[in-house]
Amino acid sequence: MKKTAFFIGVMAALCTIGCQSHKEEKEEERTFLVMNPIEKDTTITKEYVSQIHSVRHIELRALEKGYLQKINVDEGQKVRQGQTMFQIMPNIYQAELQKAKAEGNSASIEYDNTKLLANNKVVSANELALSKAKLDKAKAEIMLAQTHLGFTTVKAPFDGIMDHLHVREGSMVEEGELLTTLSDNSKMWVYFNVPEAEYLNYAMTAPQGKKQEVALLMANNQKFDQKGTVETIEGEFNNETGNIAFRATFSNPKGILRHGETGSVVMTIPLKNALLIPQKSSFEVLGKRFVFVVDKNNVVHQREIEVAAELPHLFAIKKGLTTSDRVLIEGIRLVKDNEKIHVKSENGKSVFASLDVYAE
Repeated sequence: MKKTAFFIGVMAALCTIGCQSHKEEKEEERTFLVMNPIEKDTTITKEYVSQIHSVRHIELRALEKGYLQKINVDEGQKVRQGQTMFQIMPNIYQAELQKAKAEGNSASIEYDNTKLLANNKVVSANELALSKAKLDKAKAEIMLAQTHLGFTTVKAPFDGIMDHLHVREGSMVEEGELLTTLSDNSKMWVYFNVPEAEYLNYAMTAPQGKKQEVALLMANNQKFDQKGTVETIEGEFNNETGNIAFRATFSNPKGILRHGETGSVVMTIPLKNALLIPQKSSFEVLGKRFVFVVDKNNVVHQREIEVAAELPHLFAIKKGLTTSDRVLIEGIRLVKDNEKIHVKSENGKSVFASLDVYAE
């Protein structure tokens, strides 16, 4: 019985040792996938926080002092060019116009009489000239009175949407007092700031004579249904921020956008001969990014890289790699620097396809 137990124990020990050896052999035989970075032209998208402005946004102010007799519009209302919006009591200005017209008639009669006398050599040419000057002054007074009377009616200078009312009917308004604001939202100007380096990339790669097309991501994280174009770039950089302001123009046929909204401009930027690797093949240590490169003897070496741009699931590499390097694309937590491993090369296109992304 003792011999049998001893035999079973020995067999169990041998089996355990054999299993462990087999397991270690399996671990040593693990194969890691590597790939060469792919070099190709691609594009990236950048988002810039933006401010949305109406193409025309003005303040409507009283041009004359007086009682606000009538408000013909309401807040948020669409108005047409030439539509009467506010009426200031015109009585005083109507009286002034009548007075100016009466003085004008008197000056006209006086001039006609003086002219008749001048023709008969009764009065001098200088006296006729003085009478003519008096008549011209009276006509100017009539035009001035008509202008003041016209200012009592405030009309819409263009089609637009009216904003908040700052006065109410019956208010005493002063000359220059704010009545409301008016916005032409048929087109919108969207302003956004671009860092100096990205501006230079844009300026050096943008096709000559062709305007850059951009998209607008609204505050609800939905894309606006119209495309915009970059129309202007300001002439100077902001020395405090290192940015320069771009302005894109968007059509707004449905009136969705309003003055003062915010959003993000989405710009597509081309990258020439970009060197691409999967993001998952890299790791970060103390703010620096690294990959594992496998040499011709299948020895792993940790190498620092510099990322030029980030794409979905991919990095475009600025510095640290070439197309001849073999980069470890999986199992980066299972290897150590200077460790020899078994590798299998994968085609870069198939690796990118497995990420559900491929840079066109």
